[in-house]
Amino acid sequence: MATPLVLLVDDSCVDRLVATRVLKSCNIRVTVVESPKEALKFLDMEHDVQLILTDYCMPGMTGYDLLIEVKKSPKLSHLPVVITCTENIPERIKMCLDGGAKDYIIKPIKVANVPELLSYI
Repeated sequence: MATPLVLLVDDSCVDRLVATRVLKSCNIRVTVVESPKEALKFLDMEHDVQLILTDYCMPGMTGYDLLIEVKKSPKLSHLPVVITCTENIPERIKMCLDGGAKDYIIKPIKVANVPELLSYI
């Protein structure tokens, strides 16, 4: 299997760094963008992404908004989306899963999360 490519969407520099290090330590290629709008632009040009790992809380457009945009796009709807957040809010988790997210992971991302992430690809 080729090395998977994950699109990491997060506005926090520290969270991007932590998630990138964890994923790369597991031999996963990572492309990082800082906002859902950047993610949509990137996805419009890039076709190798196999999973979107996005923060929920971002200014302007949330990770949930990105999830909905991805799921309603015929070109992107096949992509698995995993939402990350520091907050464990059951209503939010249910909303994201009902909206089509494969998972909702409480930050920080850990090496222990990686096998599950890979199972969605």
